[in-house]
Amino acid sequence: MGRYVIERGLPGAGQLSDEQIHDISAKSNEVLSGMQGISWVESYVTDDKIYCVYDAEDPDQIREHAQRGGFPADAISEVRRTIDPSTGA
Repeated sequence: MGRYVIERGLPGAGQLSDEQIHDISAKSNEVLSGMQGISWVESYVTDDKIYCVYDAEDPDQIREHAQRGGFPADAISEVRRTIDPSTGA
């Protein structure tokens, strides 16, 4: 299983209401409940994009999740390494 970062273009994402974010999250959870080998780790919301972190067996599962949920998946990148401040200590 790999870890992936998904870039989702969504103009105005940073201005979405709590209710809208809830609805998007609930739809994602609903789609995920019908799939195996994929899980949502977390997401980061910026002004016009949402960056999601998923664990999945392959990128095709992420594309399938996006298609089923009606979500964009503009770029899917596999995480090769995780670093943080302790890496340079």
